[in-house]
Amino acid sequence: MKYLLMVCVDEPIGPGTPGAGTLGPDTEAWVEEMDGRGARLMGDRLADPREAMTVRVRDGELMVVDGPFAETKEVMGGFDVIECADIDEAVEIASKHPIAKLGMIEVRPFWTG
Repeated sequence: MKYLLMVCVDEPIGPGTPGAGTLGPDTEAWVEEMDGRGARLMGDRLADPREAMTVRVRDGELMVVDGPFAETKEVMGGFDVIECADIDEAVEIASKHPIAKLGMIEVRPFWTG
């Protein structure tokens, strides 16, 4: 089954963020492990949410708004698409992601119809 891991943080992580010192190397190690297991299909970081655009069409009218789709404290900073046997394995993979210690990882299965 395929799952989307939405990598979310409360605020942008920078050099002064507690616990962020080894984040780059830890994330690279996680990617290598998941790629080695054949579980990670793809993933990437996202640009700052201030660069986002929200697009809606209502009654045939296009509405485009600057910024992320929702006003929340957490922002999606990246994503990974994984393929594994079940939700338990997906949660195990998400729990090993370094951001899980600083933010959160939402695990969502792909639609199967």
